[in-house]
Amino acid sequence: MIEFHYKTGFSLENEDKYSDWLNAVVESENGVLNQIDYVFCSDEEVLKMNKKYLNHDTYTDILTFDYTEDNVIGGDIFISVDRVKDNAKIFNISLEEEVLRVMAHGVLHLFGFKDKTKEEVVIMRQKENEKIMMFHVEH
Repeated sequence: MIEFHYKTGFSLENEDKYSDWLNAVVESENGVLNQIDYVFCSDEEVLKMNKKYLNHDTYTDILTFDYTEDNVIGGDIFISVDRVKDNAKIFNISLEEEVLRVMAHGVLHLFGFKDKTKEEVVIMRQKENEKIMMFHVEH
């Protein structure tokens, strides 16, 4: 099950389309979906969690808490709407495209993909792009 929670004025239009897409993303990586909760919140909320749980005093667009066991996928994914909006402007892409990127990014973390090294970042970006393309296909 995929659930969406909003702690800002932002909300997804047509949550079912996003749920269908995310289910397809999980299946495309040979996973079994348990529960993923997306929480859309502010920079300050994500920063507070980043400090508390990861000891990082930096803003970030996404924090993923992984509860996956074997290939049964689960987690809490916190997305800073402030960062996503800023990143969309910086990269000159639509807000929807950047939202899709971070949502896919969180799921990919649940599958064990990382983004700490240059090599990992290249693979992560390729996977994100692959998953974003799936959004535009009817499920």
